[in-house]
Parts: sequence; C-alpha cells; structure tokens
Amino acid sequence: MTRLVWDMDGTLLDSTEVVPDAFVETVRELGVDGVDREKVVAAYSLGVPEVMLQHLVGRPLEDREIDLYYDRLLEGSVAPYDGVLETLDTLRQRGLPVVIFTGASSRAARTLLASAGIQFDILVGGDHVARPKPAPDGVLEAAKRLSVAPEDVVYIGDAPTDLQAARSAGARGAAATWGHLYQRDAPADIRLRAPHDALALLATHDAT
Repeated sequence: MTRLVWDMDGTLLDSTEVVPDAFVETVRELGVDGVDREKVVAAYSLGVPEVMLQHLVGRPLEDREIDLYYDRLLEGSVAPYDGVLETLDTLRQRGLPVVIFTGASSRAARTLLASAGIQFDILVGGDHVARPKPAPDGVLEAAKRLSVAPEDVVYIGDAPTDLQAARSAGARGAAATWGHLYQRDAPADIRLRAPHDALALLATHDAT
C-alpha cells in the first residue's frame, strides 16, 4: 500500500526567493547585516525558523522578534510548481490523502501553502518532530499518521537531506529534480522529472 509524502519548499512550492528573503529582511530588521540568501539556505538543516533565526542573529530571540519573520511571510506570495495542483487533485480523486512533511514550522507551512492554494490532509511540520532532516523522525511520523509501515512510504523531496531522511526511515526517497536544492549526485531511489510522475509510483490497487 504505497503512500506519497511530499516535502514542501522546492518540491511543492517554488519558494526560492520568498522564504530566504523573509529571513534576510527579518534578520536585518533585528540589527544584523551580512546575511544573504546563500547563508539562509545553508542554515535550513538547523530546523524550524525559530532555530534558524536565533542562529542567524546570534542571540536568543523573544516571541515578538520571531513574529517578524511570520509577518514577512504573510506579505509575500509563493506559487506551486507546474503540475503540482493537478497532481494533488488527482490523488484526491483517487481517494488518497495529500500528506506533507516539511522542515519548516507548521505555522510557516500553513501560511505558504495557503498562499499557493494548496490544500492538504496531513501536515507534519518541523515543530512536530524532535530532530530535523536528515533524521528520519518526520518521515516516520508521517507513516504513523497514515497508519502504514515506513517501507510503504515514498518521500518526495528536492534536497539531499530529504532523501537521507527517507533512507534513514526505511522509506523510499524520490528526488524532485525540478527543485532548487536538487543535486544530481545525491543518492535517490527514484528520480522524478515532474510532479505527476509520482502518480506512477502508486500500486494499482491504490489507484482504483
């Protein structure tokens, strides 16, 4: 019983500019210069925005300071990659859930997904797990919420850490080759050329 679990940034959403820019603007507003998109992307592996911001600013932050980041996200707009909405609609037509595991916080994810017009059934955010990717925690949590074994999960993501998380969980990792963090030399069980290619990974009895 194969089930698909999707990463968000760089897989469902083209957030190449929106998310890093929100961090850069927030950090600058908090009095720190010299943080650019590249430094933000390098900090993604640290975990949720709250952790990233404190790392980038170099000190503990109050809730009101962290809220500045979420305000910046609300001001921006983000689009789904071509074919994402149609693919997710097809899943629903087949009676299958749209499941997302993202390293972003659930608060950030809900903001970005709403901006992109993406509806979901299950959302596992970085704040729902103890350890960020490449640890397996999020993939395992998604499998638990789906009531399936990890080996029945295909986790679709663009970054090497997504694929490592899948492998560590005992799931299959499918590389979203259209994503901005995709690396051709990163080990992957499957490489997808476009979002709709994921539909072929479903077992026949899942599609009926």
